[in-house]
Amino acid sequence: MLIGLPKEIKNNEFRVGLTPLSVREYVRHGHTVLVEKNAGVDIGSTDGDYKLAGAAIIDTPKEIFAAAEMIVKVKEPQAAERAMLRDGQILYTYLHLAPDPEQTKDLVNSGAICIAYETVTNARGGLPLLAPMSQVAGRMSVQSGAHCLEKRQGGRGMLLGGVPGVEPAKVVILGGGVVGTNAAAIAIGMGADVTVIERSVDRMEELTARFGLGLKTHYSTQSVIEDECATADLVIGGVLIPGAAAPKLITKAMLKDWRMGAVFVDVAIDQGGCAETSHATTHADPTYVVENVVHYCVANMPGGVARTSTFALNNATLPFGLAIANKGWKQALKDDVHLRNGLNVAEGKITYAAVAKDLGYNYISAEKVLG
Repeated sequence: MLIGLPKEIKNNEFRVGLTPLSVREYVRHGHTVLVEKNAGVDIGSTDGDYKLAGAAIIDTPKEIFAAAEMIVKVKEPQAAERAMLRDGQILYTYLHLAPDPEQTKDLVNSGAICIAYETVTNARGGLPLLAPMSQVAGRMSVQSGAHCLEKRQGGRGMLLGGVPGVEPAKVVILGGGVVGTNAAAIAIGMGADVTVIERSVDRMEELTARFGLGLKTHYSTQSVIEDECATADLVIGGVLIPGAAAPKLITKAMLKDWRMGAVFVDVAIDQGGCAETSHATTHADPTYVVENVVHYCVANMPGGVARTSTFALNNATLPFGLAIANKGWKQALKDDVHLRNGLNVAEGKITYAAVAKDLGYNYISAEKVLG
């Protein structure tokens, strides 16, 4: 198969879909890989590194999209990239379609085969291609939140861990999944007072077993969310409904009761955000203020640590990508129900139920598309 690797063009997105090590694996399996010039420069991988791995270096994305049978990316295709997709071409990347009707419309009209990293599953019920970026984003959420708490950034002027004689900051984490667990690990390590709000009793028990009694947990109700967030210095939104728009747990009215200069980091922003006041920001302009609360809603947080994120992502995406290339997309999806769950759009049809429901499309199952 002819694989295309374009350079990412989203604002301040420095990750890349394939490392030279991954390219070498595709080539070793008999595939041809075209890499856009300087695609990996921001993770420290030169065109020379890609050539040594067996890739051909191509000057423009237009040439990549025109030739490739499968495009491998990191972030959802931007409008200029969507315009270059064609009927039957495979797109393998993060999509996050539910809060993005324009992208969805363009992908449907393209006729392309769109496989979303974030909805591929595994036998344990997890999301193995989303997990590494959730780990990174969870850890970064505390790092970014701590920075935003500084007075010069508009925050309360608090050190997350405090000092002897001065209490630490209170961190409230909405959701105890991969994002929440990693956020808790960093916040506890920095000495903060940490509370996780979670719907699963089993998950709360797991968190307590891992972190001990130093971590507080609460069963998620509206009253608990309102009360805990009102006394927090840093709130981290880490809720997820796979493939669907994130639930709005925080209303604008609630923010009036929050502490002045409190910080809200919305890690769920890729799926539309878990607050009514959330809208996507970039690393170039990451924050804004609503009701005296600093909002950090960067939609590609892991892009800020591009080298770590790219290698972690490739560890997860490579086996599935090779299966698609080796077998063709139809046979690969027929053989693996977990990869099949990643199919969001195919041949002009929406094949993921949550996306169809949220955006008002007819849902056609992946099984029906595959015949």
